[in-house]
Amino acid sequence: MSIAIFLFIVWLVVTVIFANLYNTLISRKNQVDNAFSTIDVLLQKRWDLIPNLVTVAQKYMQFEQQTLTEIAKLRTKVISERVSNDTRVALENQISSGLGNILVAVEAYPQLKSNEQFIHLQESLHEIEEQISAARRFYNTAVTEYNNAVEMFPTNFLASWMRYSLKVAFISTPTERQNVDVRGLFN
Repeated sequence: MSIAIFLFIVWLVVTVIFANLYNTLISRKNQVDNAFSTIDVLLQKRWDLIPNLVTVAQKYMQFEQQTLTEIAKLRTKVISERVSNDTRVALENQISSGLGNILVAVEAYPQLKSNEQFIHLQESLHEIEEQISAARRFYNTAVTEYNNAVEMFPTNFLASWMRYSLKVAFISTPTERQNVDVRGLFN
């Protein structure tokens, strides 16, 4: 009886150890997959968000730029040219109308200020890049823990049996190390 109990206890200990090692490997593999999918989601968010923000900023800038350019031309015409009073009144009315358009647009759409749009664009770009950076760090940590489990004794035997291979940590390419060319998005 004592040998049967001893063998049962040994079998139970080996089973518990095997299950623990197996679960550790599965957990590490799933953590790597989860970390990678987080990076993928954030990259998609950046892909979707940045062009939309640039488009919004461009539209607001175009409206303001066109109106302000027209007002500046009219003002220059009033100041630099010798114009009759009637012409001056007409030009001043056009300037007032242009300024009125800006004021109406700003009142109706308080966010219609290109500087605020650029600040928002800059903050959004920074936030997305920080999130991607954090996700990449998390991914690399998960890969390191997984690779350690695949290579270290005794999980290396089980990992080999399960045909788990080493994962590659995220390393940015030279192109990704460069800043995003936001100016290029405006063209």
